[in-house]
Amino acid sequence: MPTDFPGLIGLALIGTIPVVVVGALALRVVRDRLLGASMLILVLIPTVATLTGFVAVSRMMFTDELERVAVVLAVVTAVTVPAAVLLGRAQARQLVWEKQMLDQERKAERSRRELVAWVSHDLRTPLAGICAMGEALADGVVRADDDVARYGRQIMRDTSRLSTMVDDLFEMSKIAAGALRLSLEPVDLRELIDEVLAAAQPAAHRAQIDVAARQPPTRIMVAASDQALTRVLTNLVANAIAHTPTGGLVEMTAGTDGGQAWARIRDTGPGIDDADLPRIFEAGYRGKAARSPSDNGGSGMGLAIAAGLMSVHNGVVTARNLEQGTVFEIRLPLLSGTTAHE
Repeated sequence: MPTDFPGLIGLALIGTIPVVVVGALALRVVRDRLLGASMLILVLIPTVATLTGFVAVSRMMFTDELERVAVVLAVVTAVTVPAAVLLGRAQARQLVWEKQMLDQERKAERSRRELVAWVSHDLRTPLAGICAMGEALADGVVRADDDVARYGRQIMRDTSRLSTMVDDLFEMSKIAAGALRLSLEPVDLRELIDEVLAAAQPAAHRAQIDVAARQPPTRIMVAASDQALTRVLTNLVANAIAHTPTGGLVEMTAGTDGGQAWARIRDTGPGIDDADLPRIFEAGYRGKAARSPSDNGGSGMGLAIAAGLMSVHNGVVTARNLEQGTVFEIRLPLLSGTTAHE
């Protein structure tokens, strides 16, 4: 066995370089896929390289000293490998969480930009109309009583629309900030559906659309804010009526399954483009297809408000296309003691 340092270094390199090369190749294979495995490989590379370096320097002579080194390395490996795996998993979870947060921030920023652009566009239209008609009335351009009355009614309609937009923006800001607090009480979901259906009858009649409800005979009790849950159902029904052609049908159904209460609003409209479905509950989002959540003259935030209010109820709202039309579904926890039925 050589005792000069250059010889020892040469033997150590011969024993360690192959281990480092194999470890680097292994890291390249698992990179960006298995963080825990990467941490394990990083721990094993110096440990195994140290052992093979000692073996190479001893020229495969397994002396007592080499055995002691091997024992020490085995103990170190037994301690560090489990720790590396645990640290790798924790780091992987942290990276996934950070990526999800970054994606959510980017999504929220994109939604904010679109909402600002939508608000600046849609508020201009009624404001421009109000200004033009107000100037015409003030300048005496319009003098006939019928025209004055018509201008007055239009100004009232545009003002009401602006007021609705501002109210919806205020409600959306509270939902987005997590500042909305609701008082939840036992509520029969069937009663709310009956009330919403009765309130929707005039609009459906004007649009020449049939509205109907099919409900079970037993109560569907949920913990909810009567006003907020009614708002959810009203927004969904109004959206369905606005996108159902003349002679179509909007049907509401309700039931329970798996410890949850559900209500569905089905229409016979043109449906929603598949590319738009994941984003229709974003405030002010306009789809590329003919059916868009904000093309009916409303505030454009009805579906976003419905989704926000459902989250406060620990529930969800979803949408899917049928062969003809679309069905929106809300789900929220069922109060104990309610008879389950489909």
